[in-house]
Amino acid sequence: MKNGKRLAHFLLHLHPATVNEHALRPSFTWCMGGIAFFLFMLETVTGVLLMFYYRPTVESAYQDVLDLRDVVSLGVFRELHRWGGHAMVIAVVLHMYRVFLTGSYKAPREFNWCIGVLLLLLVLALSFTGYLLPWDQLSYWAITVAANLAGDARPLLLGGDSVAEETLNRFYVLHCLALPLLAAVLMSLHFWHVRKDGISGPPL
Repeated sequence: MKNGKRLAHFLLHLHPATVNEHALRPSFTWCMGGIAFFLFMLETVTGVLLMFYYRPTVESAYQDVLDLRDVVSLGVFRELHRWGGHAMVIAVVLHMYRVFLTGSYKAPREFNWCIGVLLLLLVLALSFTGYLLPWDQLSYWAITVAANLAGDARPLLLGGDSVAEETLNRFYVLHCLALPLLAAVLMSLHFWHVRKDGISGPPL
């Protein structure tokens, strides 16, 4: 019973103490923030499951992706992960567009807007780093072009002078560990500021 009360108190504190009635209407929020968070959780779960089958080596990466599509019983998770990633980019962009249209980035929520911008960049970085992992011609040449545009940052991006296994390993660690952890920290801070500053109402 005591644990049940603690959970209830925790759930109550996820939301502001008072909420503008208009701010709860889907026509105002578009529910894009919640959808983006749901998609992040979907990406986390499917990503962990894919890690059981995918090996980040030049010899194995492409074949492992083909096996996930054609052989592995739960290979559908690869498609869920892929399309979920595209959907998350769209959801975050629409969420920020809605925040901008309704003026929800204004005082006292300027700092939370900055966190949101960082989260958008992280989502784009997650999409970019995941693009190389199939190790096919499309991803290989896309990363090559991006590396050429990076200029002096090219060796840092590739882990060497050319797109090779070091690049694949670097992108794998970024995609599966570093960027998701950073995104989780920023999302926690983002949610805390929603709790602290409240949910904005429609512009007057």
